[in-house]
Amino acid sequence: MAHDFDLLVIGGGSGGVRCARIAATHGARVAVAESRHWGGTCVNLGCVPKKMMVQASEYGEHALDGRGFGWSTEPGTHDWRRLMAAKDAEIGRLNGIYVRLLANAGVTLFEGRARFEDPHTVMLEPGPLDPSFAPRRVTAERIVIATGSRPVVQPHIEGYALGIDSDQAFHLPDRPERVTIVGSGYIGVEFSGIFAGLGSEVQVVYRQDLPLRGFDHDLRAALAEAMAARGIRSHPGTLLHRIRRHEGALRVTLADGREWDTDLVFFAVGRTPNVEGLGLDTTGVRTTEEGRILVDAGSETDQPGIFAIGDVTNRMNLTPVAIAEGHILADRLFGGTVRDWSFDTTPKAVFFSPPLASVGLTEEDAAARGPADIFLARFTPMRHTLSGRSRQSVMKLVVDQESDRVIGVHMLGEDAPEMMQGLAIAVTGGLTKADFDRTIGIHPTSAEEFVTLRTRTRTVGAAR
Repeated sequence: MAHDFDLLVIGGGSGGVRCARIAATHGARVAVAESRHWGGTCVNLGCVPKKMMVQASEYGEHALDGRGFGWSTEPGTHDWRRLMAAKDAEIGRLNGIYVRLLANAGVTLFEGRARFEDPHTVMLEPGPLDPSFAPRRVTAERIVIATGSRPVVQPHIEGYALGIDSDQAFHLPDRPERVTIVGSGYIGVEFSGIFAGLGSEVQVVYRQDLPLRGFDHDLRAALAEAMAARGIRSHPGTLLHRIRRHEGALRVTLADGREWDTDLVFFAVGRTPNVEGLGLDTTGVRTTEEGRILVDAGSETDQPGIFAIGDVTNRMNLTPVAIAEGHILADRLFGGTVRDWSFDTTPKAVFFSPPLASVGLTEEDAAARGPADIFLARFTPMRHTLSGRSRQSVMKLVVDQESDRVIGVHMLGEDAPEMMQGLAIAVTGGLTKADFDRTIGIHPTSAEEFVTLRTRTRTVGAAR
C-alpha cells in the first residue's frame, strides 16, 4: 500500500522536531502534526521561559550584592507584567524558528490534533493552535509519537481545583504575594526560587525529608539550607490535606493540622505522559497504568512501525534526551547509521539560585555497586566574601575505588550547570581521579576546586 508519508511525527516539541528534520534530510517524506504550540513544553511552558524567570528573580539580589563592592545600588521594584510580555515575545520568536527549521527541511506541517484510526492511519482534527484547521486523514509507513507530558495535580486533596499547575504559572496576570508550593522536584524548587527572588513569601510542602528526591544526599541537604537562606519556609515530611477559600485568600491545611493563608497554591507534584485522545486502543500500542508508552531499546512500540520518544515514554524526562532519541531514530530508520549517545551519563541541572548540577552516580548509588571514594568541598565563593550574602558552594566527586574512574560529579553553586557540561564529557570519557589531579586549574575560580580535591572525605560501599 502506498502511504502519504514515509514518516508522520505526532508532536512538534524538541524531540519530534529533531526526528522529523533529520529524517527529511535523509530524503524521507515527512510530516509533523502539532495541535498546541510549536516547540513543545520546553520552549513554551518549561525550561526556556522558566530560566528567563529564574534570571529575572536574581537581579534584585545582584543589586544588593553590589553594595559590598562599593556600589550604592538598590533593587527597585519589579514589573511582573513586563517580564511576562518579554517572555511571551521571545517564545513567539522561538516558535517561528521551529516552524522555519521544519519548512526549510521540506517537512509538511499540520496544525491539527492527531488521532489514530489504525496503525498507519491518523485523523487530523482542529486543535487550539488552529481552530479553523480543515480535518483530513493521512497515512504513513512509520509513525512517531512525541506528544510529551503534562502536569498533574492531586485530586484526592479537598479543594484541589483552587490550585494551579506549572502550565498556568507561566500566565499569571500578577505575581502573588504569598505562594504555597506543593512538591519539591525540579519544578517546585525552581519556582520557589523564582517567587522568592521576586519578593513573594514562599512556603514549600513535600513528603520527603529533603527536597529533590533522586539527587545526591549532600546536594539535597545543601539545597535545603540554600532555600532557607533565601527566606523560603519548607515543610518536609508532610502532605497537603485541604485548600479552602478564607477571607479573600486561600487557607491550606496540612495532614498534621498546621495551616496558613496564602494567595496561590501551586501543584508541582509531577507530570504524566500525554496520550489522552490519541486513539492508541486502535493500534495495539501498550501503555502502563500511568499512560507511559512502552518501547524497546530502539524506541519501537509493540506495534511494528509505531515508535515513541521523549517524555511520553517517561524514561528520562529531559529535553536533550528527547532530542537525542529523535535524532538516533531518524538516522537508524532513514540514514542507515546509528549514533553513539551516552544516556547513562546524561547531566542534569536544577536552576535554583544557586543552581545545582549533576552527572553520573550519586554516592548512594555508587555505594550499592562497591567501594567508592568520596571527595567533598564546601566553601563560600569569592564573590560572597565581599557581598556578605550567606551562600555556600558544595562540590563533590564520587570515584570508583577499583578503577579510579570518576563516576559521579555533583555541585551546588553559581555556574554549576555551565561547569557540569564539561565535566560530563570527562565522566562519559571514563577519566580517572588521577586525570583530574594532573589537570591544572584556572585561578581564581570555583571550578578549579574540582582538580584540587586531594583529600578523601570518606569511603563508602562494601567490597565486591
